[in-house]
Amino acid sequence: MLTLDLSKLNGFLPQDYLSSREEALREAARMLAEHNGPGGDFTGWVTLPRDYDKEEFARIQAAAKRIQQQSQVLVVIGIGGSYLGARAVIELLGSPNYNLKQKNTPDILFAGNGLSTDALLETISLIGDRDFSVNVISKSGTTTEPAVAFRIFKQMLEEKYGKEGARERIYATTDKARGALKGLADQEGYEEFVVPDEVGGRYSVLTAVGLLPIAVAGIDIEALMDGAAQAMEALSAPGADNPAWQYAAARHALYEGGKKVELLACYEPCFRFFAEWWKQLYGESEGKEGKGLFPASVEYTADLHSMGQYIQEGERLMLETVVQFAPKGEFLIPNDPENVDGLNFLSGKPLSFVAEQAMRAVILAHVDGGVPNVRIQMPALSETVTGYLIYFFEYVCGLSGYLLKVNPFNQPGVEAYKNNMYALLGKPGYEARKAELEKRL
Repeated sequence: MLTLDLSKLNGFLPQDYLSSREEALREAARMLAEHNGPGGDFTGWVTLPRDYDKEEFARIQAAAKRIQQQSQVLVVIGIGGSYLGARAVIELLGSPNYNLKQKNTPDILFAGNGLSTDALLETISLIGDRDFSVNVISKSGTTTEPAVAFRIFKQMLEEKYGKEGARERIYATTDKARGALKGLADQEGYEEFVVPDEVGGRYSVLTAVGLLPIAVAGIDIEALMDGAAQAMEALSAPGADNPAWQYAAARHALYEGGKKVELLACYEPCFRFFAEWWKQLYGESEGKEGKGLFPASVEYTADLHSMGQYIQEGERLMLETVVQFAPKGEFLIPNDPENVDGLNFLSGKPLSFVAEQAMRAVILAHVDGGVPNVRIQMPALSETVTGYLIYFFEYVCGLSGYLLKVNPFNQPGVEAYKNNMYALLGKPGYEARKAELEKRL
């Protein structure tokens, strides 16, 4: 299903870039399979497409149908891995304009992923007087941004529907045994779904964390899981023919050769939030101990008219990974009798032909400019294709982290800003830190 084109890395990599890393890749793959490498307790995603909880999966599908029947809007409250995966898949398969489309499924609004007052007020105004439900996603229930948002939307639901009515419209995706949200959900009787202990947030899109909002949007989550299962089977075979091994080895070799930034590019606007999900996946997994490629993204051809100059002639610190999907439909370019724009040489040609040649031209220009290029070719967008691509990037990320000799499944640096924020907000127990920080400010 996935074709990896590394032909435009010639001249950027030593010939033995893969063979010299084969032993390390074999060990990385073994640690992922046996769950015993650094962070191994959080590698449940490796076999998730096969071993997921089928009973909970059926409850997710039932809850999605219930939300579709009783609500015109679903508010999804979460941040980071509790937010990006669902939005990535909904926009990729349902359109960046999903909420504007005529459809028989609810609008999906996202909250709790920031602290903007204006954004929150806008979300409330977009709900208006329509019927709505809430899916709050948090393992602990105490992360500031989603916890504050949930307070607000819970109060709105209770004021609109009463406590009993609100109970039927709140769905909590949280820890299976502990935490503030788990305790509240038990006490109030909300329907609960599990954030698995063995799957970290940025790898959780194929758990209830992502699947409930995705299913509410009318996306076939069985096909999504089937695509991931196909990838799991295909990528589990060790050896130099494995595209995950090839990509992980190429990234690592380019990094060791001085590249510091990986640009993820696509020619489909619906890919924008998938790239945001990818950036968290790789940024949190690799960016530690002073190591790791900086993950960035561009949307072509639009960004060729903004970032193109830097990519072509700026500092030679980047590599580029292009994801290409086959088109689902076709559109022929019309003829203009006046030929005002001088483009009649394109009359009658498919728009996809123009896009293909533009992509080929960009790849050649960037390679000539010193930017190594990887191309990932996929069939036309579908649930199966998307599930496959999600798993491919997750698996490569696990391999890449182990090649870097870091723990790809923790994120210790994330706590730095949180501790400062708690102190400045006056959270009990942070008094000494508050005094110290206020002196510095």
